[in-house]
Amino acid sequence: MNPQRRALLRAGSLAAALPFAAGPADAALAPPVPSVPAGATPDALAGNQAYWQAVAAQYDTTDAIVQLDNAYWGSMARPVLRHYEQQLAMVNRDNAWYARMRFPADFEAARAAAARALGVGTDEIVLTRGATEALQVLIAGYNRLQAGDAVLYADIDYDNMITVTRWLQQRRGARVVHIAMPEPFTHDNVVAAYAAAMEHHPTLKLMLLTHVNHRNGMVLPVAEISRLARARGIDVIVDTAHGFGQLDMTIPDLQADFAGINLHKWIGAPVGVGAAYIKRGRVADIDPYMGEPRGDKAGDDIRTRVHTGTVNFAAYLSLPKALDLHAQIGVANKQARLRLLRNRWVEAARGIDGIEVLASSDARLTSAIASFRLTGKTSVADSYALSKKLVQEYGIFAVPRDGLASGACVRVTPGIFTPESHLDRLVDALRKVART
Repeated sequence: MNPQRRALLRAGSLAAALPFAAGPADAALAPPVPSVPAGATPDALAGNQAYWQAVAAQYDTTDAIVQLDNAYWGSMARPVLRHYEQQLAMVNRDNAWYARMRFPADFEAARAAAARALGVGTDEIVLTRGATEALQVLIAGYNRLQAGDAVLYADIDYDNMITVTRWLQQRRGARVVHIAMPEPFTHDNVVAAYAAAMEHHPTLKLMLLTHVNHRNGMVLPVAEISRLARARGIDVIVDTAHGFGQLDMTIPDLQADFAGINLHKWIGAPVGVGAAYIKRGRVADIDPYMGEPRGDKAGDDIRTRVHTGTVNFAAYLSLPKALDLHAQIGVANKQARLRLLRNRWVEAARGIDGIEVLASSDARLTSAIASFRLTGKTSVADSYALSKKLVQEYGIFAVPRDGLASGACVRVTPGIFTPESHLDRLVDALRKVART
């Protein structure tokens, strides 16, 4: 190995030293992330095209399709992608020497960075491979249920979480009940639906609440519902996979003791990074993982509740970089921009005869996600056919979703890099589809 190459490797400059670490997504080719104009409010900044075009320049996006499914996971920005590639190369090179000797400290640093962003103590979170794993640990491990106690889920909850909640009947002897959200939904009738469930099921001990659901994007009034539940001695487990990162909030705002979090959706960390939150003093209410020792004498080491084995080292090492970029843009600014993009197509689509929009005009219930369907076309087959038509005839990718009591729909999710013209193309396509 020549001396120059050895020096580059020792300095960690892997992108310069290793050909595969650079390429089309080379961060050096992108302009720096712009500073937020002094004095700009999030709502004013949301319409600043020059600023958001500069943000969009941080991302490599496809030209093959109008990509309106940005809720699956969040694309990494170029600086995060480059950092991830560098860390991947380093881990691959140093192998077990790095993994055993240095990674534990680096992993704890990433955990601490996530805790700061979440607004909680480091001892209150454990990193996972995503919100699904986090919520499976919390729901399945919740040990305060007695046979006959009731647990509740709703039609807006995520499919995998519904499955685990139902499993509590076998695992804990619980009685599983479910409710459907009103359609159309409002702040008051949604809160009333949960309040009525608490009233009708006096043995209710645990509820699953989905902060922002993946079906129609409704923002659930989690804090209000959580307070009602707490007054009745009911615990809630919050799925904030789509909440944290796109809404201006931290975990304590949810007023809940347990939450599952995704960090590879709206934060833009590499795929395979999430977290479970357990409020300090509540860890003992979640079982250790499959016989894992409880930890310290009090049994409250949250790390004993998750055991994923060998992890994607580079993904966790890149989490602080993603959090830094997220903070630089600002979550309030992200939320305002995403709301503007969502409203651009939603409000236009409301005026199209034959299109039913599943979204609220109440800003409290608004996220980046919203859905639609052809009026009267509520079957899963209808929604898949509509999604296919948009792809084949208009070059627009939006995904079918089912599970709502009112029927299936097609979900639309812009990202912070989505140009407004893509939402206009969707509206034009909906006008044409509604006439056929």
